Amino acid sequence: MTRILMIDDEKRMLDLLTLYLTPYQFECFQYQSGMEAITFLEKEEVDIVLLDVMMPTMDGWETLKVIRKTSNVPVIMLTARNDKDDIVKGLKSGADDYVSKPFDEDELIARIEAVMRRTKPVDTNHYSLRFKGLVLNTSSFHVQYNGEKISVTPKEFAILETFLLNQDKVFSRDHLIVSLWEFDAETENRTIDSHIRNLRSKLRKAGFEVDKYLETIWGVGYRWNDQYEGK
Repeated sequence: MTRILMIDDEKRMLDLLTLYLTPYQFECFQYQSGMEAITFLEKEEVDIVLLDVMMPTMDGWETLKVIRKTSNVPVIMLTARNDKDDIVKGLKSGADDYVSKPFDEDELIARIEAVMRRTKPVDTNHYSLRFKGLVLNTSSFHVQYNGEKISVTPKEFAILETFLLNQDKVFSRDHLIVSLWEFDAETENRTIDSHIRNLRSKLRKAGFEVDKYLETIWGVGYRWNDQYEGK
């Protein structure tokens, strides 16, 4: 379970974040002041921090400064302020990302996942994913079906890897955009649709019955259905 430290002077916001994150297997620790949170960090380890900027007594900037003296834990600044100068200040001060309130739940989850993916130690133990004759090799970034290589782009590989690692989970387009292009990307929903359309075409041409498994959930996004039983 991922341990997340949430620092915000508004109890209502902390409770809302906990409501969002708990179903995604996050263990949430709530603190309403920077000093209390720093004391907690001196004794406990967490995987990521959500830090509000506008807090009394000790604001988010100062809290981040103190955290960075002793810890490299990933930090996402969460605030109602979305001025470009504030964003730059936060990133230069050691923040890993910046999310403005009000935020979309899917975007927040995707940004957390993206930050953790960027900041986790490099794993030299590459692996292969297998699904009904389909094989993804994360060392060579090759895709094969029944031994035949399928030429895919890096983004198509990343999309397919995401689906196979999270089978039967519905992904919104926004979630996929933030996860794959990360926080500084300017990408539209139709870009995701285009990548998935191309991926489907390549898998179909290789003989893999992609339409059985890669489902479009109209009005929502996409899902890799590992429970296909036919119609």
